[in-house]
Amino acid sequence: MKKTALIAAMSGASLLLSACGSANDASTEASADTVEMPADSALAPVTDVPAADPSATATDAPEAEETPQAGATAAGDAAATVAAEAAAAAEAPAE
Repeated sequence: MKKTALIAAMSGASLLLSACGSANDASTEASADTVEMPADSALAPVTDVPAADPSATATDAPEAEETPQAGATAAGDAAATVAAEAAAAAEAPAE
């Protein structure tokens, strides 16, 4: 019952929205004169140039704690240690 009521409400809303739209002639294609004209006329009176903000300052990024090479070396050493431990555990006799 709830599903039917929801579908009916959504159908009614979509019909209501489609009835509010207007189109004079759907077969008329958009041309560059009708599309770009309003945009060009809206931008024509703008003569201001951007100004620099003296209070805005660029800050340097914080320094990294370690170089990527050192991090990769540490990760490789840790992986070798884990692999050695796993190999030793595999060779150990089962109790």
